[in-house]
Amino acid sequence: MINVNQLRVFYIAAKELNFSKAARKLNVTQPAVTAQLKMFEEFCGFKLFRKGGGKLSLTDEGKVLFTRACALFEKQRQLEEAINDLQKCRMGYLRIGTTKTYARRLMPGLLARFHRNYSGIMLELNEGSSLEMLRGLMDYTNTFAITANISSPPDVLFRQLLLEEVVLIVSPNHPWSREKEIQIDQLSSFSIIMKEEGSGTSKLVQDRAAKANVELNVIMQTSNMHFIKEMVKQSDAFSFVVRSSVEREIERGELVVVPIRGEPLMLEIVLAYLSDQELTSPVKAFLDFLTPLFGVIGSPSHLPIGARGLLNRLTNLPLPQHGREITHSSSSYGRAGLTATIP
Repeated sequence: MINVNQLRVFYIAAKELNFSKAARKLNVTQPAVTAQLKMFEEFCGFKLFRKGGGKLSLTDEGKVLFTRACALFEKQRQLEEAINDLQKCRMGYLRIGTTKTYARRLMPGLLARFHRNYSGIMLELNEGSSLEMLRGLMDYTNTFAITANISSPPDVLFRQLLLEEVVLIVSPNHPWSREKEIQIDQLSSFSIIMKEEGSGTSKLVQDRAAKANVELNVIMQTSNMHFIKEMVKQSDAFSFVVRSSVEREIERGELVVVPIRGEPLMLEIVLAYLSDQELTSPVKAFLDFLTPLFGVIGSPSHLPIGARGLLNRLTNLPLPQHGREITHSSSSYGRAGLTATIP
């Protein structure tokens, strides 16, 4: 097997064509260079250098090996550069899972701002229900998930980001459209189009109905928000959706929000990640980027309402210093650490 140290000595000596200069570059003595080259020539079975006219030159065989050695050590240089870039967050990879609604309304603004300061980090955005995205953390499909807080797996940490108001919507022709408010037990009077199973909205509504002993007449479940809006517009069915997703239709009079007596339905949106998440440079950069936006568990009153509210708050925050180094660490954001390319 080839001796890499001897190969490196040959490579430096062939570049300099001077054993003394090669010794200085390698921080060894000239006799050590000569000895290493002799052993390498014995391994190869042919001469690598020739002396003539007071000059050192490569043999034909030496020239062939030097060409290959140049390619090899260039690959090594690139590898060392990649390691350095990964350590300093000039390169990396993050997989972020979120719902279809937030993939459209929140993530472009959020990730575009992150990208300004960490343009070398490749971002993969996955979409699905809140439950699917949380499960994606467990099988390492996602590094982070931005979803509704619908469950509390023991190995997952949650950081509050914002609140969403969930409202009941009907068409302007629906009997409820002229009501100032309705009682929750009236929900069984008409059919409901529910968000998909595993969504935060669906769980919130079902939990509230179960608490009031109200049986919902679910005729359809879907993750397609456009379909939900159109079905509600064209039927007597109603649905529950986050208010910010139907603001335009409400302003146009195409949909009507019907208040329900009692506490408003508020959906908590969180950043979720594994408690033993390895603190790689990209992971730390993303957590540091979002840290000024994190709420305090149990104190949601100061959280922004809706994706627009979060983005407005983000816009008012100063960007971190561009190009700052992120120190690599193998530690993690554990439970004690809670204080902590899209062009």
